[in-house]
Amino acid sequence: MTLFAGIDVGSATTKAVIVGPDRSVVGRDVRRTGVDLAGAAQASFKAALSAAKALRKDVAKIVATGFGRSAVGFADATKTEIACHGRGAYYLVLRAITVVDVGGQDNKVIRVAEDGRQIGFRMNRKCAAGTGAFLEEIARRLDVPVSDLDALARRATDRNVMIGSYCTVFAATEVLSRIRAGAKAPDLARAAFESVARRVLETDRLDGEVALTGGIAEHCPIFAEILGERLGAPPVVPRHAQSVGAFGAALFALEMR
Repeated sequence: MTLFAGIDVGSATTKAVIVGPDRSVVGRDVRRTGVDLAGAAQASFKAALSAAKALRKDVAKIVATGFGRSAVGFADATKTEIACHGRGAYYLVLRAITVVDVGGQDNKVIRVAEDGRQIGFRMNRKCAAGTGAFLEEIARRLDVPVSDLDALARRATDRNVMIGSYCTVFAATEVLSRIRAGAKAPDLARAAFESVARRVLETDRLDGEVALTGGIAEHCPIFAEILGERLGAPPVVPRHAQSVGAFGAALFALEMR
């Protein structure tokens, strides 16, 4: 069977997705990017091939995306992460959708029409506020693994605790000040997710149905719940939301055949 691959080299994680001619996913991999972008892309692609029980010769086309897409020397083409997240999310819902991708270093709002055309996008412009890097820094200040931040936030009892700083560095200092003033870790963890939701809503107006992509959407369900409270309706969170960009890249690869 002829296969097609998408590789998303993000600032925090690298994702590889392999699809068949019917667009079904047959192989997938997610790993930390680290400092060797090319190496991460190679390793992720190899692992996705193994998951698909396929060989390199079985893959007809490869499209790379993400901030490190230019490092994927074995790709046949590159696409922006805006295009790939829009394409991947649209295929998963097949209707007009506003896609919100919260990445490691930025967040993006992508508007997709009923027929799948991208009709607009916005990106945040306030350093790493409202991103995965922001949550990682808050977790470090709270002395918990970022993977435990969701569970910690669910234990919050005081929703009046806020983190107001736009800058990630200043926010970390603000957290220390709040701790000194007696704020509890669960309340600060929830405040961090509330802060990300506010930053996303400041990026652009979220009209119609909203879909969330990225690692935070997949691994921190509380973020979708908080954003849904602000929107008045729960957002769609696709399965394997972290890999939606790589999936979209794989769809572009399929269209190159």
